[in-house]
Amino acid sequence: MPSAPTPQSPAPTPERRLPGGPVLQDSVTQAISAAFFEELASVGYARLSLETVAKRAGAGKAAIYRRWPSKLEMTVALISAVAVDAPETVDTGTLRGDVRAFLADLANGLSHRLPSKIIPDLLAESTRNPELAQALLAAVRDPRRAKATGLLERAVERGELPTQVDRELALDFLAGPLYWRLAVLHAPTSPDYLDRLTDKLLAAFAA
Repeated sequence: MPSAPTPQSPAPTPERRLPGGPVLQDSVTQAISAAFFEELASVGYARLSLETVAKRAGAGKAAIYRRWPSKLEMTVALISAVAVDAPETVDTGTLRGDVRAFLADLANGLSHRLPSKIIPDLLAESTRNPELAQALLAAVRDPRRAKATGLLERAVERGELPTQVDRELALDFLAGPLYWRLAVLHAPTSPDYLDRLTDKLLAAFAA
């Protein structure tokens, strides 16, 4: 699983007009997006209210419905926009360097005040909400895992990993231990923790 996205306002885009409707102002869209992430981190998906998001954004509820027809579609659209727009995994020239950079990026994301609350909440809510779970798998997990696969493919091309390496299991290993420590246990890490974790992961990949 790839690194954690850091919610932020989408990059400015030209104002657009819905067919037969009003112009959707970019400044309003950015305000709603920022309000959404703050509210989601504050109360969680189950208690998230579009009315409250609109109020926090200083906009009317109709402004939300002109952009997203439901809370589910708003959540998937904004989360996936942040997640899928994240940069590709860093190519440092070595497998160890790539894994270490991946872990640093993941640690930074999980330490940010918004993802540290949003990600565990959405994962927990997905166990109760199959529609949300399927939407997030298709829009977020699958594209980001596809990006992270590039890290493994580069290592195979360099001869650092065998062609038959279990890519699915390796992707689970990449994110699992650090996510468990930072997002579930909320345990501190020592200065050399990422280096030691990198060594363990490389040993596991080679096993």
